[in-house]
Amino acid sequence: MATLSSSCLTVPDGYTLHTENTSHILLPSHNEAFLNPIQEFNRDLSVATIRVWGEELNRTREERWRQAREKKPKKTEEPHVPDKKRPKVHEGTAQESASVQIATVAKAKDVIDAALEPTTRAHEAEYRPHKFVILEALSATGLRSIRYAKEIPLVRYVIANDLSPSATAAMARNVELNGLNGTVTEGIGQHAMATGSQGKVRINEGDARALMYSHSSERNRVDVVDLDPYGTAAPFLDAAVQCIADGGLLCVTCTDLSVLATNNYPEKCYSNYGGVSAKVEYSHEAALRLVLHAVSASAARYGRYIQPLLSLSIDFYVRLFVRVQTSPVEVKKVARFVDSPCCQSFYDQPLGKMTERVNERSGNATVLFKTHVGPPVSEKCPECGSSLHLAGPMWNGQIHDPQFVSRILDHLESNEDKYGTSTRMKGMLTVAKEELSTPFYFTPSRVASFFRCTCPSLDEVASALLHAGHQVSRSHAAPGSLKTTAPRRDLHDVYRSWIKVHPVKMEKIPPNSPTRVLLQKEPRDEANFTSHPLTVTQSSKVKLVRYQQNPTPNWGPATRAESGIKRKRHDRDE
Repeated sequence: MATLSSSCLTVPDGYTLHTENTSHILLPSHNEAFLNPIQEFNRDLSVATIRVWGEELNRTREERWRQAREKKPKKTEEPHVPDKKRPKVHEGTAQESASVQIATVAKAKDVIDAALEPTTRAHEAEYRPHKFVILEALSATGLRSIRYAKEIPLVRYVIANDLSPSATAAMARNVELNGLNGTVTEGIGQHAMATGSQGKVRINEGDARALMYSHSSERNRVDVVDLDPYGTAAPFLDAAVQCIADGGLLCVTCTDLSVLATNNYPEKCYSNYGGVSAKVEYSHEAALRLVLHAVSASAARYGRYIQPLLSLSIDFYVRLFVRVQTSPVEVKKVARFVDSPCCQSFYDQPLGKMTERVNERSGNATVLFKTHVGPPVSEKCPECGSSLHLAGPMWNGQIHDPQFVSRILDHLESNEDKYGTSTRMKGMLTVAKEELSTPFYFTPSRVASFFRCTCPSLDEVASALLHAGHQVSRSHAAPGSLKTTAPRRDLHDVYRSWIKVHPVKMEKIPPNSPTRVLLQKEPRDEANFTSHPLTVTQSSKVKLVRYQQNPTPNWGPATRAESGIKRKRHDRDE
């Protein structure tokens, strides 16, 4: 593989050279293919996650390979020595007879050793790591695919696809620039790959869904699918969950947070993700759970289920990494509603329930699934008396695998110089690893606004909850946020205890305000606000960049790339 230095590259007129890590691409003055430099964090995180996933996959496969070899019966029979190899014994003196016998034994030993040699070599065989195939459905400039091919050792090849002819032309130029020998092909599936280049990055020009559907049969599925569209990934989910091999990795980006993280367009959110969004302070985590539900629902149609490894709300988008497995039983355990009222309380409404019966004679367990009773609360919030608003259905399980996140952090520790955004990666991943699996987070200042009181510090709220026997963690999705296992009533009791020391001016609260309902209740226990030792977590002890700082003026989502056809019309009009 060629290693290029930006100092020795000749940049053609009308282009600028963009370098990210060890990869280089040429960007034209006109916007022929979309690239957002701010997404370097996304690309760094994806490279690290896929590398760790690939290492974990090979550890599992090697363990199964060794177990299979141990179970395989060993041959103890002596190898058959062909008659033609046996020397003829002729009559003669006793000395001659002895010499012949010695020669016979020696030759027989040589034949036996030769016969045993393949068996010995097979016994000493080593596991060959599985090299995997990555499909990037919407590649644009090809920078992400180029980085995957250059930075992930176990990649066999990357299929880089785009529908735009100008984008695939840019990809071919950039792949060649990095010495990865890609050629643009038209068509989809095996035919396209056969007629194209056999380089490390294989470019396909066509519809992303058609390409993924062409890889949906078990014999030609890919190991990793990366969806990083401009906007929502919803139109591509059905094809993506079908073309991933069992145990494979699906990487999804959605940048439409104006739909996912607000209730401005509930009908659009439902049509895209099969759930209704909520306008609440924890809306960015709700957005993650809505997308996870959509991926899970798409996979469930084909007897497949997902295991979220890492799910992050980052800047103006969400990024998910989920493992896709096949198991019809696991598929039946999915789906919830969440209700969100004025005071941000939420109530989990399962769509189904699972019961297990054990046969007394055989001891075998039978799992039964039934529809759930509901709703869990009345139409008014038990806490503040305001109307409840329906949101969801959305994913209610874990959004991260802490052990997997720990392995990414270990990888990052020993490869810190290979990632331009390693400082922020370390901070966000540390918070994600420590994050509680329970939904959702809250901010002390927002809860204080419901009570119209002065706000206790983050440490004081966390300490009060910990002294009461609840668990507490930070949330990666919002600065100054906390997650807890405490029910909303217990959290509100902490503030009621706080108000006894820091009184509220009741004359400023309107008569029909939900605040008066919250304040009328007495705390069941007096909160202890003295600092608790467990409030100092790993992410707090180390000075980490846990949340994004604005890197440049006017940063954020860039404008959509112009297609080749649209640009030609624009040039002609001028």
